[in-house]
Amino acid sequence: MSLFDCPHCGEHIDRFPFPLLTVDCIVRDAQGRVLLVKRRYPPPGWALPGGFVDRDETVEQAIARELHEETGLRLRTAVQLHVYSDPARDRRHHVASVIFAGEADGEPRAGDDAAEVGFFPVDALPEPMAFDHAEIIRRHATPVTPPDA
Repeated sequence: MSLFDCPHCGEHIDRFPFPLLTVDCIVRDAQGRVLLVKRRYPPPGWALPGGFVDRDETVEQAIARELHEETGLRLRTAVQLHVYSDPARDRRHHVASVIFAGEADGEPRAGDDAAEVGFFPVDALPEPMAFDHAEIIRRHATPVTPPDA
């Protein structure tokens, strides 16, 4: 019996029968650009740094861990913004994501399952964007005009 076989009837299922929990973080630089990671594994595209919450881990612990694993940045502050839970937001499974806005220390570098990492203007996001992350960014990361602009 595999993880995808029903423990009661033995029927094989190709999706988890319940939503999976993830976290994602909006981190902006001094110019108001948003930090994105280019996914190393399918589905392809650029995404907010984040990932699955591990067993026995809070969402706050998960976002600090995921941000560090994918970008090398250390989360300094995080504020929970919203939960996105549309069953169609990830074609692989029903995935609910807790979205944070955070401030972080360090220089970003790609790590773990991130092939690339970079800051992008909110009004000029790279293509393709993964999942519903472009919508999340447009809703929660309004452009910031730098001083003396």
